[in-house]
Amino acid sequence: MIEISNLHKSYKTGANKLHVLKGINFSVQEGELVSIMGSSGSGKSTLLNILGMLDEADEGSYILDGVQIKNLNEKIAAQYRNKFLGFIFQSFNLISYKTALDNVALPLYYQGHPRNERMDRAMSYLEKVGLADWAGHLPNELSGGQKQRVAIARALASDPKVLLADEPTGALDTKTSYEVMDLIQQINDEGRTILVVTHEHDIAQMTKRIVNLKDGLIIEDSLVNQIRAAENV
Repeated sequence: MIEISNLHKSYKTGANKLHVLKGINFSVQEGELVSIMGSSGSGKSTLLNILGMLDEADEGSYILDGVQIKNLNEKIAAQYRNKFLGFIFQSFNLISYKTALDNVALPLYYQGHPRNERMDRAMSYLEKVGLADWAGHLPNELSGGQKQRVAIARALASDPKVLLADEPTGALDTKTSYEVMDLIQQINDEGRTILVVTHEHDIAQMTKRIVNLKDGLIIEDSLVNQIRAAENV
């Protein structure tokens, strides 16, 4: 599903050059649930941006579902993001003046689906995350956990190949975090490929594999005995 080979990325900071990724090699198979961990400055955000086609590596290759991701203009990158990826953010990134239903339907608008189909599909995903009764509510009328569930429904609505979750529990209390991870585990159980960037060890233990980054390199990549979130809610 994902093949990363010899990935390098540097940024210019004034007269200096900051080498952030220093030869990353890893692969993710379809249906995996992988966490990416590392302290601030380890390169995990840069790696996620490259995986999400929000940035591009200086060297190396990135293959997603058999497609080489390279030298994309913004239009093609946006098309590929819509086709392949769903995003879940720590800050939810919901549109404040749109209802939960409209937020979930938004990716389908960009994919060109008719309105009736968009609304039907969006409602089905709100039902999936347990928020059908909140479809007409604005984000400021929802709790943090509910907002993240809406964000997950939005990420799923376009039927992506891979979900990229950037600190999905970072803004939530422990109980709500575990409820969100329970939902992520259920989605993975259905065969969806999910990558979770987190700095929380208990959240990482709820995935099936942990990739540790330090100073732009993978220092450990190991399978774990997954802890089921539902058992800790």
